[in-house]
Amino acid sequence: MPTPSPDTLSAQLLDAARRAGAESADAMVLADRSVTVEVRGGALEQAERAEGIDLGLRVMLGRRQACVSASDPRAETIAEMAERAVAMAREAPEDPHAGLADVAQLAEDRSAAALDLADPAPEPAPDALQQDAARAEAAALAVEGVSQVQAASASWGAREMHLAASNGFSGGYRRTSRSLSCVAIAGEGLGMERDYDGDGRVYQSDLRDADEIGRTAGERAVERLGARRPRTGAYPVVFDERIAASLVGHLLSAVNGTAVARGASWLRDALGEQVLPEALSLIEDPHRPRVPGSRPFDAEGLPTRRRAIVENGRLTGWTLDLATARKLGMASTGNAARGVSSPPSPTNWNVALTQGTRSRAELLAEMGTGLLVTSMIGSTINPNTGDYSRGASGFWVENGEIAWPVNECTVAGNLREMLLTLVPANDARPWLSRVVPSLLVEGLTLAGE
Repeated sequence: MPTPSPDTLSAQLLDAARRAGAESADAMVLADRSVTVEVRGGALEQAERAEGIDLGLRVMLGRRQACVSASDPRAETIAEMAERAVAMAREAPEDPHAGLADVAQLAEDRSAAALDLADPAPEPAPDALQQDAARAEAAALAVEGVSQVQAASASWGAREMHLAASNGFSGGYRRTSRSLSCVAIAGEGLGMERDYDGDGRVYQSDLRDADEIGRTAGERAVERLGARRPRTGAYPVVFDERIAASLVGHLLSAVNGTAVARGASWLRDALGEQVLPEALSLIEDPHRPRVPGSRPFDAEGLPTRRRAIVENGRLTGWTLDLATARKLGMASTGNAARGVSSPPSPTNWNVALTQGTRSRAELLAEMGTGLLVTSMIGSTINPNTGDYSRGASGFWVENGEIAWPVNECTVAGNLREMLLTLVPANDARPWLSRVVPSLLVEGLTLAGE
């Protein structure tokens, strides 16, 4: 017997919840398919195909709620899920902020057609994925100085999602993904260095060429040979475009409604205040076509919308779902996300930071002497104060030119102060969910030798 469609299953979950005694409920169903191929030494190293369906049910009895999940779509499993969820809700503590959206809050336009999230091209054959990975590996190995390729992999995936709730909401959409990556190693013994390149798109036709990805991974690994620790001191730092989005990520975490409602945010008292230079804005836009973070509605059925998180340097609002909005006495921003086994929580969709007018090379020239960071490991962030410390590697810059590779150093500062000094380049990749260019930050402390 064929598996029912996600919209049929979500309706069955709601009906089972009603029969089990739930006062209100919502259901999410995810149907996934994926193929991943990994190549090593020109031969197939690993191939994996996965297909599955996940069911999530949240039930409410007054202000008590419980979530259950399963991966079995049989009718008896759905009935058991509903009974278990209702029993759990009866024992759960009351949450005065829990509850579904009012009907008037629900999205009217629930179509994702304008967002172009699903590639109509057929699923690629495993042989095609293997060929892409093999080409990337060969291109990396062709770079002089590359000793081996740690991994070259290609993947394809498709997901169909449907959300339904007892307040009358019902909506869903399909999205696809295609990715290719390569990790190259240069040098021998203790002098080995590695780096990577990769790409991920909604449409196969938008994916960067495999030869380019492999070659770039190899060149980046070779450039890191001979890395050493920099001098300890206070220097300006340029965060390369590949990792600059992490700085914006720390800001987004600090304006997340969950952190703000708990009082565990270094920006909890900064609403309306300057948090970025006046020339910079941080815009969230969940309606960009062919971008993974796009969606027509959130996980509570509310419409998503374009908004300025930071406008002309000033923090304009928090990122909220219904529960955190109620706790803070505000309105949801349509940013609820959830998995099948947990209640909604706020998150961000696509964001873009204002780009500058100069290239990364021009930013390095302006910096003069300092550190260009191209990769980071570890993270020590104090959520209450914004104190920041991360392991970093990259390149030392002298007189505006890259001088030699750097590793085993720590970059430290305070995020509130760091963000106020940002100077952006113009090199952000426009197809990413987080469009953030390389960023120059003044006055950071480097711990090296």
